[in-house]
Amino acid sequence: MTKAIKKHFSRLIFGSLGVALSMMLMTLRAKAATVDVTLDTGEANGSSSALDLLFLLAILALIPSLLLVMTSFTRIIISLSFLRSAIGTQSAPPNQVLIGLALFLTIFIMFPTFSQIKEQAYDRYVGGEIGEREAITAAGKPLKEFMLKQVYNDDLDMFISLAENKDIAKIDHDVISDDLTQLPLVVVIPSFITSEIKRAFLIGFLLYIPFLIIDIVVSSTLMSMGMVMLPPATIALPFKLMLFVLVDGWSLLIQSLIVGFH
Repeated sequence: MTKAIKKHFSRLIFGSLGVALSMMLMTLRAKAATVDVTLDTGEANGSSSALDLLFLLAILALIPSLLLVMTSFTRIIISLSFLRSAIGTQSAPPNQVLIGLALFLTIFIMFPTFSQIKEQAYDRYVGGEIGEREAITAAGKPLKEFMLKQVYNDDLDMFISLAENKDIAKIDHDVISDDLTQLPLVVVIPSFITSEIKRAFLIGFLLYIPFLIIDIVVSSTLMSMGMVMLPPATIALPFKLMLFVLVDGWSLLIQSLIVGFH
């Protein structure tokens, strides 16, 4: 009986919420149908302005992801994850700490680039010197310069050839030979991401070597002593932590990551 009452009560609540939401949507739709919005592209009625607003919200939702892959965040977070796996501490530091550290290191590394974007694009746009399209182009140039400094030539050539073969972008080789920033973002961004993943995996390989040596030594020692049933990872973990603390591993890794960006 009690379950039936709860079931009917839940239906009543969800039904009321559904009716209220439908009424709110109908009211907003009725109001939006009578509003005309003037955009820079000309006069727009209610339906087209709603479509423009939908596209704007979709772009705003993608901006955080784009900024993460267009900055130093990718290399830093992958390197920190490899470090945690190499030491053998699966949950220390936790993911929240690693992501927070990677974000603040990204801000520290990208601060000169963000300053250039503010001076060349945002300040000029707010001052009325340039329009929206010019501001977007000016904001993209410092990001392109940063990404192109980290890109491997092989990766860049690969995506340029793929873009030409698939008719994704038209590339003037005479122009880009003098100024690589003329390359479209559809070519620069995947080249940058691929190069960053390669560097991050190389850093992970170098991080694994000293800890792997400790694992081998501990395993050999335990086998020679006949302690086959004792897990080597349990004994090796304190030695890994001691080695990492004695060499000041966090400072060395963070310094190497920051200096590694051109």
